[in-house]
Amino acid sequence: QVQLVESGGGLVQAGDSLRLSCAASGRTFKMNAMGWFRQAPGKEREFVARITWSSGITYYADSVKGRFTISRDNAKNTMYLQMNSLKPEDTAIYYCAADPVGTYLYSSGKYYYTDARYWGQGTQVTVSS
Repeated sequence: QVQLVESGGGLVQAGDSLRLSCAASGRTFKMNAMGWFRQAPGKEREFVARITWSSGITYYADSVKGRFTISRDNAKNTMYLQMNSLKPEDTAIYYCAADPVGTYLYSSGKYYYTDARYWGQGTQVTVSS
């Protein structure tokens, strides 16, 4: 089992920055990757970013590419999401996830992540206009 605890959410204005953290505990040595998902009111959960635990290779959703940066500190078993130039449409509950599960779509040349092995409880991010 892996336990995930997010922190760092809050209320900010459009254009501001925010950094989320996710502390992992338990059988973390079995993790291959971690990621962030988000769910806005009335919408389905969507993938935000992913990072491989050992090599640090990153992958982003197009909607956040260039604005968000995912990183990790292996020594602290902690993952981060630095969010810059926030927009009102970034408002959502952000979930930390261990071992995101997805499919490679040859038609688009992109990965489509929809689930994960373990989830955190979520942290609210609200961006006002």
